[in-house]
Amino acid sequence: MGERMISNQVLQDTVDGIKSISRTDLCIMDTEGKAVASTLSDVSEYVESVMIFAQSLAESQMMQGHQFFKVFDENQLEYIILVKGETDDAYMVGKLAAFQIQNLLVAYKERFDKDNFIKNLLLDNLLLVDIYNRSKKLHIDIEVKRIVYIIETIKDKDNNSLEIVRSLFATKSHDFVTAVDEKNIILVREVRPGEGLDDFYKTANVVLDTLKSADYDKVNVALGTVVDDIKEVSRSYKEAKMALAVGKIFYEEESVVAYSNLGIGRLIYQLPLPLCKMFIKEIFENKSPDDFDEETLTTINKFFENNLNVSETSRQLYIHRNTLVYRLDKLQKQTNLDLRVFEDAITFKIALMVVKYMKYMESIEF
Repeated sequence: MGERMISNQVLQDTVDGIKSISRTDLCIMDTEGKAVASTLSDVSEYVESVMIFAQSLAESQMMQGHQFFKVFDENQLEYIILVKGETDDAYMVGKLAAFQIQNLLVAYKERFDKDNFIKNLLLDNLLLVDIYNRSKKLHIDIEVKRIVYIIETIKDKDNNSLEIVRSLFATKSHDFVTAVDEKNIILVREVRPGEGLDDFYKTANVVLDTLKSADYDKVNVALGTVVDDIKEVSRSYKEAKMALAVGKIFYEEESVVAYSNLGIGRLIYQLPLPLCKMFIKEIFENKSPDDFDEETLTTINKFFENNLNVSETSRQLYIHRNTLVYRLDKLQKQTNLDLRVFEDAITFKIALMVVKYMKYMESIEF
């Protein structure tokens, strides 16, 4: 099986629980005779017996004053349970322990299989026929509206953010929480009837607040759009990924970004860099919007915020109307763009965004 699905901690909790109820000591060993969970202090003297038992055909056996039991995972020997004592009670404890662990294997396997399926679905690793077959097998509805969220947390020390998000959605068996890399948690959420963008934002904010209260200082949530069929889930994931990237460039102050609200940012994000450079050069010749001083940039941004309204902008900047007009005239001399003219204002606004994009792309290349 390679990677064990059940952690040793879960097995240890199980043997501790069984011991506290039955007052009987027991140990779970793997097929190499290594103790993975135990209430006995030393089991080294039984390793040889365990190995002999593992090779035998018997389901259970008594040796050295202990009872041995086998636990299988689909015909493959997975664990051996060792129970202290030769009485009928000890035998019963062993059978119960084997039954309990067998059930854990099944439950964890299903969770593992679902998780595995969702990961491959998101990464586009499955053929259409596989998607439908595996959905049926795992009892996952095919034609249900779903939306994908990506939750990015910055906190390297202990990564239990995945568990925190899981606990928020664990009760709803139709939602899936998984991770395909170190940094991002992915939530595939079933959309309830009548839910819209506002509700999706609400869910995102619940996740945000929960993680913030658990000391995650920097959390970003991005969401794709609603898809109708399980095969489209990877599209919503790609959209969420783009929203995360575009949000970082153009909407840094937003913690939640939706693909459907990206506006011009989405267009710019898809432009090749040489084209951007050409555009900037064509408009500003050898200047870049970056070269403007702080005062000019503040003025420009305020002017945009107030829909190119001169009186309102000068009032908010606490300057005389003529001062603002003077600044706009000066800018027009430098760039040949008059921000009071709608067409020029658009060009300038896009140019500022393009420069932001170029800077970001250069920063991640190095």
